[in-house]
Amino acid sequence: MTTPTHDSISVGDEAPALVVEKLSRTHFVKYAGASGDFNPMHHDDTIATTAGNPSVFGHGMLTAGLMARVVKDWFGPEAMRRYGVRFSKQVWPGDTLTFNAKVTAKRDEGSEHLVDLDLTATNQDGVEVMTGTATAAVA
Repeated sequence: MTTPTHDSISVGDEAPALVVEKLSRTHFVKYAGASGDFNPMHHDDTIATTAGNPSVFGHGMLTAGLMARVVKDWFGPEAMRRYGVRFSKQVWPGDTLTFNAKVTAKRDEGSEHLVDLDLTATNQDGVEVMTGTATAAVA
């Protein structure tokens, strides 16, 4: 994929969607190891179900990290200038998540060309599990 430029990108353009099929407990354990977040709610069924959950659930920041990957893949690893998310639903083993980004504005700030993005992550049922915004620099 070619990195978009300020002249080639338009308000309304959308990134290629990232689809992560069938989240597994292994995804959660790998993320725990990478992040150092070993909260047992993410890997211990006994503790998670005792707390009233149907099973373990994914780290919010795992979901946020996957969403950031969409922006990185679209604009490059050094383009991110601002990033914020809001978690609305938990993600569970077996979920398939789809991550989307859409350009909402183009602007110049100082010497940089910037694009503002709306971000959404939905599960296999079309339910939003996370929303957010980002700003990326473009050449």
